[in-house]
Amino acid sequence: MSDRHSTAERGRIRIVDFDDAVSDRQRRRHESGEEPVDDATATRASDVPTTETQASVEAERSGRRLEDAWRRFRRNRSATFGVGIIVVMAVLAVFARPIEVSTAEVTISLQPFSLAPYDPSATLVGPQNAPPSPAHPFGTDWAGRDQLSRVLVGGRYTLSIGFIAVVLALGVGVPLGAIAGYFGGWIDETIMRIVDVLYAFPFLVLAIAIVPILEPLPILGGGFWTVVLALVVTGWIGYARLLRGEVLSVREREYVTAARGLGVPDRTVIARHVVPNAIAPVVVQATLNVGTVVLTAAALGFLGLGLEPGSAEWGAMLSEGRSSLIRGDWHVTVFPGLAIFLFVLAINLVGDGINDAIDPHRDVTDERRRLR
Repeated sequence: MSDRHSTAERGRIRIVDFDDAVSDRQRRRHESGEEPVDDATATRASDVPTTETQASVEAERSGRRLEDAWRRFRRNRSATFGVGIIVVMAVLAVFARPIEVSTAEVTISLQPFSLAPYDPSATLVGPQNAPPSPAHPFGTDWAGRDQLSRVLVGGRYTLSIGFIAVVLALGVGVPLGAIAGYFGGWIDETIMRIVDVLYAFPFLVLAIAIVPILEPLPILGGGFWTVVLALVVTGWIGYARLLRGEVLSVREREYVTAARGLGVPDRTVIARHVVPNAIAPVVVQATLNVGTVVLTAAALGFLGLGLEPGSAEWGAMLSEGRSSLIRGDWHVTVFPGLAIFLFVLAINLVGDGINDAIDPHRDVTDERRRLR
Protein backbone atom coordinates (compact mmCIF):
# COMPACT_ATOMS: atom_id res chain seq x y z
CA MET A 1 0.00 0.00 0.00
CA SER A 2 1.38 3.43 -0.92
CA ASP A 3 1.97 6.28 1.54
CA ARG A 4 -1.03 8.05 0.03
CA HIS A 5 -3.36 5.36 1.36
CA SER A 6 -1.75 5.00 4.75
CA THR A 7 -2.51 6.84 7.94
CA ALA A 8 -0.46 7.44 11.06
CA GLU A 9 -3.41 8.21 13.29
CA ARG A 10 -3.59 5.85 16.22
CA GLY A 11 -6.79 4.51 17.67
CA ARG A 12 -9.00 5.57 14.73
CA ILE A 13 -10.47 3.81 11.70
CA ARG A 14 -10.07 5.90 8.60
CA ILE A 15 -11.25 5.17 5.06
CA VAL A 16 -9.00 7.14 2.73
CA ASP A 17 -10.29 8.60 -0.59
CA PHE A 18 -13.78 7.18 -0.02
CA ASP A 19 -15.47 10.53 -0.63
CA ASP A 20 -13.43 11.14 -3.80
CA ALA A 21 -14.40 7.73 -5.15
CA VAL A 22 -18.07 8.37 -4.43
CA SER A 23 -17.89 11.78 -6.11
CA ASP A 24 -16.16 10.36 -9.22
CA ARG A 25 -18.72 7.56 -9.54
CA GLN A 26 -21.61 9.98 -9.22
CA ARG A 27 -20.06 12.33 -11.78
CA ARG A 28 -19.63 9.53 -14.30
CA ARG A 29 -23.21 8.38 -13.80
CA HIS A 30 -24.40 11.94 -14.24
CA GLU A 31 -22.43 12.35 -17.46
CA SER A 32 -23.91 9.13 -18.80
CA GLY A 33 -27.40 10.40 -17.96
CA GLU A 34 -28.23 7.71 -15.45
CA GLU A 35 -29.03 10.03 -12.53
CA PRO A 36 -28.54 13.66 -11.52
CA VAL A 37 -26.06 14.72 -8.96
CA ASP A 38 -27.81 14.96 -5.61
CA ASP A 39 -26.08 17.17 -3.08
CA ALA A 40 -27.87 15.39 -0.26
CA THR A 41 -26.44 12.03 -1.27
CA ALA A 42 -23.00 13.48 -1.88
CA THR A 43 -22.54 14.52 1.70
CA ARG A 44 -18.91 14.61 2.65
CA ALA A 45 -17.35 13.71 5.95
CA SER A 46 -16.80 17.38 6.69
CA ASP A 47 -20.58 17.94 6.68
CA VAL A 48 -21.13 15.74 9.76
CA PRO A 49 -22.79 17.72 12.59
CA THR A 50 -20.25 19.25 14.92
CA THR A 51 -20.17 19.25 18.70
CA GLU A 52 -21.73 22.72 18.76
CA THR A 53 -24.72 21.44 16.79
CA GLN A 54 -25.11 18.45 19.09
CA ALA A 55 -24.80 20.74 22.11
CA SER A 56 -27.51 23.07 20.76
CA VAL A 57 -29.82 20.13 20.12
CA GLU A 58 -29.17 18.81 23.62
CA ALA A 59 -29.83 22.27 25.09
CA GLU A 60 -33.14 22.46 23.19
CA ARG A 61 -34.15 19.05 24.50
CA SER A 62 -33.16 20.09 28.02
CA GLY A 63 -35.32 23.21 27.71
CA ARG A 64 -38.31 21.12 26.66
CA ARG A 65 -37.73 18.73 29.56
CA LEU A 66 -37.68 21.64 31.99
CA GLU A 67 -40.93 23.00 30.59
CA ASP A 68 -42.58 19.60 30.87
CA ALA A 69 -41.24 19.16 34.40
CA TRP A 70 -42.55 22.57 35.44
CA ARG A 71 -45.98 21.77 33.99
CA ARG A 72 -46.13 18.47 35.86
CA PHE A 73 -44.97 20.15 39.07
CA ARG A 74 -47.74 22.76 38.88
CA ARG A 75 -50.31 20.00 38.49
CA ASN A 76 -49.11 18.31 41.68
CA ARG A 77 -51.44 19.68 44.34
CA SER A 78 -49.46 18.46 47.33
CA ALA A 79 -46.26 20.03 45.96
CA THR A 80 -47.91 23.39 45.34
CA PHE A 81 -49.41 23.22 48.82
CA GLY A 82 -45.91 22.68 50.23
CA VAL A 83 -44.60 25.64 48.25
CA GLY A 84 -47.39 27.76 49.68
CA ILE A 85 -46.49 26.80 53.25
CA ILE A 86 -42.81 27.60 52.65
CA VAL A 87 -43.63 30.96 51.08
CA VAL A 88 -45.93 31.94 53.95
CA MET A 89 -43.37 30.94 56.58
CA ALA A 90 -40.60 32.79 54.73
CA VAL A 91 -42.69 35.96 54.47
CA LEU A 92 -43.60 35.80 58.15
CA ALA A 93 -39.94 35.35 59.07
CA VAL A 94 -38.73 38.24 56.91
CA PHE A 95 -41.38 40.68 58.11
CA ALA A 96 -41.37 39.53 61.74
CA ARG A 97 -39.12 42.37 62.90
CA PRO A 98 -37.44 45.32 61.14
CA ILE A 99 -34.14 44.58 59.44
CA GLU A 100 -31.53 47.30 59.88
CA VAL A 101 -27.90 47.66 58.84
CA SER A 102 -25.84 49.93 61.09
CA THR A 103 -22.55 51.60 60.27
CA ALA A 104 -20.41 54.02 62.21
CA GLU A 105 -22.45 57.03 61.09
CA VAL A 106 -25.80 55.91 59.71
CA THR A 107 -28.42 53.19 60.14
CA ILE A 108 -30.18 51.91 57.03
CA SER A 109 -33.56 50.18 57.40
CA LEU A 110 -33.88 47.39 54.85
CA GLN A 111 -37.26 46.19 56.09
CA PRO A 112 -39.26 48.56 58.35
CA PHE A 113 -42.29 46.33 59.03
CA SER A 114 -42.91 44.31 62.18
CA LEU A 115 -45.48 41.53 62.34
CA ALA A 116 -44.31 40.38 65.76
CA PRO A 117 -46.18 42.26 68.50
CA TYR A 118 -43.20 42.32 70.89
CA ASP A 119 -39.44 42.20 70.88
CA PRO A 120 -38.55 38.50 71.07
CA SER A 121 -35.81 39.17 73.63
CA ALA A 122 -37.92 41.43 75.86
CA THR A 123 -38.72 39.79 79.20
CA LEU A 124 -41.78 40.18 81.41
CA VAL A 125 -44.05 41.43 78.62
CA GLY A 126 -46.63 39.17 80.20
CA PRO A 127 -47.02 36.73 83.11
CA GLN A 128 -44.51 33.89 83.25
CA ASN A 129 -45.65 30.67 81.51
CA ALA A 130 -49.02 32.23 80.73
CA PRO A 131 -51.26 30.07 78.50
CA PRO A 132 -52.46 31.32 75.09
CA SER A 133 -54.68 34.39 75.31
CA PRO A 134 -55.81 37.25 73.05
CA ALA A 135 -52.87 39.34 74.26
CA HIS A 136 -50.40 36.49 73.72
CA PRO A 137 -51.83 33.99 71.17
CA PHE A 138 -48.98 31.53 71.75
CA GLY A 139 -48.62 32.30 75.47
CA THR A 140 -45.39 33.27 77.23
CA ASP A 141 -42.32 31.36 78.40
CA TRP A 142 -40.57 31.14 81.78
CA ALA A 143 -39.11 34.66 81.35
CA GLY A 144 -42.39 36.26 80.34
CA ARG A 145 -41.35 36.58 76.68
CA ASP A 146 -44.03 36.48 74.01
CA GLN A 147 -43.97 33.10 72.28
CA LEU A 148 -45.61 34.31 69.06
CA SER A 149 -42.90 36.91 68.54
CA ARG A 150 -40.17 34.38 69.24
CA VAL A 151 -41.63 31.79 66.86
CA LEU A 152 -41.91 34.35 64.05
CA VAL A 153 -38.38 35.67 64.51
CA GLY A 154 -37.03 32.16 65.08
CA GLY A 155 -38.04 31.30 61.53
CA ARG A 156 -35.24 33.58 60.35
CA TYR A 157 -32.61 31.48 62.08
CA THR A 158 -33.99 28.04 61.31
CA LEU A 159 -34.98 28.62 57.67
CA SER A 160 -31.79 30.50 56.82
CA ILE A 161 -29.64 27.79 58.41
CA GLY A 162 -31.42 25.14 56.34
CA PHE A 163 -31.16 26.89 52.98
CA ILE A 164 -27.67 28.36 53.41
CA ALA A 165 -26.19 25.08 54.65
CA VAL A 166 -27.67 23.15 51.72
CA VAL A 167 -26.48 25.69 49.14
CA LEU A 168 -22.94 25.71 50.54
CA ALA A 169 -22.91 21.91 50.74
CA LEU A 170 -23.91 21.78 47.08
CA GLY A 171 -21.06 24.16 46.30
CA VAL A 172 -18.65 21.63 47.80
CA GLY A 173 -20.22 18.31 46.84
CA VAL A 174 -21.15 19.03 43.22
CA PRO A 175 -17.64 20.00 42.01
CA LEU A 176 -15.98 17.16 43.91
CA GLY A 177 -18.50 14.60 42.67
CA ALA A 178 -18.18 15.81 39.08
CA ILE A 179 -14.37 15.71 39.20
CA ALA A 180 -14.33 12.26 40.75
CA GLY A 181 -16.75 10.79 38.25
CA TYR A 182 -15.28 12.46 35.18
CA PHE A 183 -11.56 11.85 35.69
CA GLY A 184 -11.64 8.62 37.72
CA GLY A 185 -8.36 7.05 38.73
CA TRP A 186 -6.56 8.19 41.84
CA ILE A 187 -8.65 11.38 42.00
CA ASP A 188 -11.83 9.35 42.25
CA GLU A 189 -10.27 7.01 44.81
CA THR A 190 -9.09 9.87 47.03
CA ILE A 191 -12.40 11.73 47.06
CA MET A 192 -14.50 8.61 47.55
CA ARG A 193 -12.34 7.32 50.41
CA ILE A 194 -12.86 10.64 52.20
CA VAL A 195 -16.60 10.25 51.60
CA ASP A 196 -16.51 6.70 52.98
CA VAL A 197 -14.72 7.84 56.15
CA LEU A 198 -17.29 10.58 56.80
CA TYR A 199 -20.15 8.21 56.01
CA ALA A 200 -18.94 5.94 58.82
CA PHE A 201 -20.34 8.46 61.34
CA PRO A 202 -24.05 9.20 61.76
CA PHE A 203 -25.03 12.62 60.46
CA LEU A 204 -26.08 14.09 63.80
CA VAL A 205 -23.20 12.56 65.75
CA LEU A 206 -20.68 14.00 63.28
CA ALA A 207 -22.28 17.45 63.54
CA ILE A 208 -22.19 17.26 67.35
CA ALA A 209 -18.47 16.45 67.18
CA ILE A 210 -17.68 19.25 64.71
CA VAL A 211 -19.51 22.12 66.47
CA PRO A 212 -17.20 22.23 69.55
CA ILE A 213 -14.18 22.15 67.24
CA LEU A 214 -15.39 25.14 65.22
CA GLU A 215 -16.65 27.29 68.10
CA PRO A 216 -13.21 28.61 69.18
CA LEU A 217 -12.41 29.86 65.66
CA PRO A 218 -12.58 33.69 65.77
CA ILE A 219 -13.36 33.97 62.06
CA LEU A 220 -16.76 32.33 62.58
CA GLY A 221 -17.74 34.31 65.62
CA GLY A 222 -19.64 31.38 67.09
CA GLY A 223 -23.37 30.73 66.94
CA PHE A 224 -25.02 30.89 63.53
CA TRP A 225 -22.05 30.33 61.22
CA THR A 226 -20.62 27.62 63.43
CA VAL A 227 -23.80 25.59 62.99
CA VAL A 228 -23.92 26.30 59.25
CA LEU A 229 -20.32 25.22 58.68
CA ALA A 230 -20.79 22.07 60.74
CA LEU A 231 -23.81 21.14 58.64
CA VAL A 232 -21.87 21.86 55.43
CA VAL A 233 -18.99 19.60 56.49
CA THR A 234 -21.41 16.76 57.16
CA GLY A 235 -23.77 17.44 54.23
CA TRP A 236 -21.63 17.62 51.09
CA ILE A 237 -20.74 13.93 51.07
CA GLY A 238 -24.19 12.80 49.94
CA TYR A 239 -24.22 15.17 46.97
CA ALA A 240 -20.70 14.17 45.92
CA ARG A 241 -21.51 10.45 45.91
CA LEU A 242 -24.82 10.88 44.10
CA LEU A 243 -23.42 13.15 41.39
CA ARG A 244 -20.41 10.91 40.86
CA GLY A 245 -22.69 8.01 40.02
CA GLU A 246 -24.61 10.11 37.51
CA VAL A 247 -21.43 11.48 35.91
CA LEU A 248 -20.09 7.95 35.37
CA SER A 249 -23.05 7.39 33.04
CA VAL A 250 -23.16 10.83 31.39
CA ARG A 251 -19.47 10.93 30.49
CA GLU A 252 -19.92 7.97 28.11
CA ARG A 253 -22.55 9.67 25.95
CA GLU A 254 -21.90 10.72 22.36
CA TYR A 255 -21.85 14.48 22.81
CA VAL A 256 -19.31 14.23 25.63
CA THR A 257 -17.11 11.92 23.58
CA ALA A 258 -17.36 14.26 20.59
CA ALA A 259 -16.45 17.30 22.68
CA ARG A 260 -13.41 15.57 24.13
CA GLY A 261 -12.36 14.37 20.67
CA LEU A 262 -12.43 17.93 19.33
CA GLY A 263 -10.14 19.11 22.11
CA VAL A 264 -12.65 20.99 24.25
CA PRO A 265 -11.11 21.65 27.70
CA ASP A 266 -12.20 19.29 30.43
CA ARG A 267 -13.54 22.08 32.62
CA THR A 268 -15.79 23.23 29.75
CA VAL A 269 -17.02 19.70 29.10
CA ILE A 270 -17.84 19.25 32.77
CA ALA A 271 -19.59 22.61 33.13
CA ARG A 272 -21.59 22.56 29.87
CA HIS A 273 -22.27 18.93 29.10
CA VAL A 274 -21.73 16.70 32.12
CA VAL A 275 -23.06 18.50 35.20
CA PRO A 276 -26.26 19.96 33.60
CA ASN A 277 -27.29 16.47 32.45
CA ALA A 278 -26.48 14.80 35.78
CA ILE A 279 -27.69 17.38 38.30
CA ALA A 280 -31.42 16.50 38.40
CA PRO A 281 -31.22 13.76 41.12
CA VAL A 282 -28.96 16.02 43.17
CA VAL A 283 -31.55 18.81 43.07
CA VAL A 284 -34.20 16.45 44.38
CA GLN A 285 -31.89 15.22 47.12
CA ALA A 286 -30.93 18.77 48.11
CA THR A 287 -34.58 19.80 48.36
CA LEU A 288 -35.37 16.90 50.66
CA ASN A 289 -32.21 17.53 52.69
CA VAL A 290 -33.34 21.04 53.64
CA GLY A 291 -35.78 19.43 56.05
CA THR A 292 -33.09 17.12 57.39
CA VAL A 293 -30.75 20.06 57.94
CA VAL A 294 -33.47 21.99 59.76
CA LEU A 295 -34.13 19.02 62.04
CA THR A 296 -30.40 18.65 62.71
CA ALA A 297 -30.05 22.36 63.50
CA ALA A 298 -33.02 22.10 65.87
CA ALA A 299 -31.45 19.05 67.49
CA LEU A 300 -28.17 20.91 67.99
CA GLY A 301 -30.08 23.81 69.52
CA PHE A 302 -31.99 21.40 71.76
CA LEU A 303 -28.66 19.97 72.98
CA GLY A 304 -27.27 23.44 73.63
CA LEU A 305 -24.80 23.31 70.71
CA GLY A 306 -26.60 25.69 68.41
CA LEU A 307 -27.01 29.41 68.73
CA GLU A 308 -26.37 31.42 71.87
CA PRO A 309 -28.60 30.66 74.89
CA GLY A 310 -31.79 32.69 74.77
CA SER A 311 -31.85 32.93 70.98
CA ALA A 312 -35.25 32.74 69.32
CA GLU A 313 -34.33 29.61 67.39
CA TRP A 314 -36.90 26.83 67.36
CA GLY A 315 -34.55 24.14 68.62
CA ALA A 316 -33.26 26.40 71.39
CA MET A 317 -36.85 27.23 72.34
CA LEU A 318 -37.61 23.54 72.68
CA SER A 319 -34.56 23.11 74.88
CA GLU A 320 -35.54 26.01 77.13
CA GLY A 321 -39.11 24.73 77.43
CA ARG A 322 -38.25 21.27 78.73
CA SER A 323 -38.66 22.22 82.38
CA SER A 324 -41.88 24.11 81.63
CA LEU A 325 -43.29 21.08 79.84
CA ILE A 326 -42.71 18.95 82.92
CA ARG A 327 -44.78 21.42 84.94
CA GLY A 328 -47.65 21.16 82.46
CA ASP A 329 -47.02 24.34 80.43
CA TRP A 330 -47.54 22.60 77.08
CA HIS A 331 -47.67 25.74 74.94
CA VAL A 332 -43.98 26.53 75.51
CA THR A 333 -42.83 23.62 73.34
CA VAL A 334 -45.89 22.88 71.17
CA PHE A 335 -45.74 25.97 68.96
CA PRO A 336 -42.02 25.89 68.04
CA GLY A 337 -42.32 22.13 67.53
CA LEU A 338 -45.35 22.66 65.29
CA ALA A 339 -43.40 25.22 63.25
CA ILE A 340 -40.60 22.69 62.68
CA PHE A 341 -43.15 20.04 61.74
CA LEU A 342 -44.91 22.24 59.18
CA PHE A 343 -41.70 23.36 57.52
CA VAL A 344 -40.23 19.87 57.24
CA LEU A 345 -43.55 18.54 55.94
CA ALA A 346 -43.69 21.27 53.28
CA ILE A 347 -40.10 20.59 52.20
CA ASN A 348 -40.85 16.88 51.83
CA LEU A 349 -43.94 17.61 49.74
CA VAL A 350 -41.96 19.89 47.46
CA GLY A 351 -39.12 17.38 47.16
CA ASP A 352 -41.51 14.58 46.21
CA GLY A 353 -43.16 16.88 43.68
CA ILE A 354 -39.83 17.73 42.06
CA ASN A 355 -38.94 14.04 41.95
CA ASP A 356 -42.21 13.18 40.21
CA ALA A 357 -41.82 16.09 37.80
CA ILE A 358 -38.33 15.32 36.52
CA ASP A 359 -38.65 11.52 36.52
CA PRO A 360 -39.08 10.51 32.86
CA HIS A 361 -40.26 7.00 33.86
CA ARG A 362 -43.12 8.15 36.06
CA ASP A 363 -46.32 6.13 36.17
CA VAL A 364 -48.95 7.91 34.11
CA THR A 365 -51.79 6.18 35.92
CA ASP A 366 -50.51 7.49 39.24
CA GLU A 367 -50.34 11.00 37.79
CA ARG A 368 -53.92 10.80 36.54
CA ARG A 369 -55.09 9.45 39.88
CA ARG A 370 -53.35 12.33 41.67
CA LEU A 371 -55.08 14.92 39.45
CA ARG A 372 -58.58 13.67 40.26
